[in-house]
Amino acid sequence: MAELYNTDAPKKAANLSVNSDLLRKTRDLNISLSATLERALKEELAKREAAQWVEENRAAIRSYNEFVEQHGCFGDEFREF
Repeated sequence: MAELYNTDAPKKAANLSVNSDLLRKTRDLNISLSATLERALKEELAKREAAQWVEENRAAIRSYNEFVEQHGCFGDEFREF
């Protein structure tokens, strides 16, 4: 499966606005802002790309499901469960 993004790309500074209390509590616990943000962005990117794939392939998925309903799956006669 293809990577979501180039993990070897160089880091780039970004300016963000964060709730001050959230930032203070995060810093008090020594939570890495960069690592946490990257992880959250990766999860969001994966979720959105998956949703986009489903939307782009909705017609094909529907057609396949209709075919299986009418004809069954290949190998159904050999399945023992």
